[in-house]
Amino acid sequence: MKRAQAFAKINLALVVGPVRDDGKHEVVTVLQRVDLADGIELESAETLTVEGFEDDTLVHRALEALAEAAGVAPRWRARIEKRIPVASGLGGGSSDAASILVLANADLPEPLPPDTLHDIAAGLGADVPFFLQAGTRLATGDGTTLEPVELPHEYLVVLVLPDSESKESTEAVYRRFDERDGARGFDDRRAALLATLSSVEETHDLAHLPRNDLVSSLLAEQLEELGAFRADVSGAGPTVYGLFDRLTDAEHAAATLRRAGPTWLVRPV
Repeated sequence: MKRAQAFAKINLALVVGPVRDDGKHEVVTVLQRVDLADGIELESAETLTVEGFEDDTLVHRALEALAEAAGVAPRWRARIEKRIPVASGLGGGSSDAASILVLANADLPEPLPPDTLHDIAAGLGADVPFFLQAGTRLATGDGTTLEPVELPHEYLVVLVLPDSESKESTEAVYRRFDERDGARGFDDRRAALLATLSSVEETHDLAHLPRNDLVSSLLAEQLEELGAFRADVSGAGPTVYGLFDRLTDAEHAAATLRRAGPTWLVRPV
């Protein structure tokens, strides 16, 4: 049996533009893993089954797509131990799918090359290719064009999943973005993000990255009041994160905001 950890991610910045010809939105985002992770297991089997998370569709689709690309039968049993909250903006489903692709690809008699694996991942969802490899990435285009980014990691992350906010679908969040003409000024915001990113030298420079274009939360302000040097919503939400220098401040913030919903204290990986 093969095992892997499927790490969550946060968007350290997310700038969104107009709808592309393929129906997806143009984005520029900085993706960072954190050490909240689902557990993934894979072993050979007579038929394809996915256990442990009954709402899964993405891992099942990933294994079917890999088998088709490799010209083999999808004979695997996968098991998911969910720790990343579902539909939270932390990329749990995408990370699960990428992790299972890596495990199953290594199990093939002739593993597929990285470019092919990337294409399979991109067909499953915009965030999936990011999770195929370690490291911070700048994602552009529809989110599947990835470039490595060197950023400081000497901080702690407090995650808050607010009970008071409904978990909207990503499609609904983007629809509201379009309805308010959110793409206006995209070129300027993209240029500002890239300029800020190129000037990051110390941890606190991350505070100058632009805010999430899709959604905002009052919890970000509360995290900053509690000592975060940067706070924002991750992805399409609703999870809010705060970046902290000091463990004592991060622990206090996590404890204080438990009244708003579940919290986690994690680190970048």
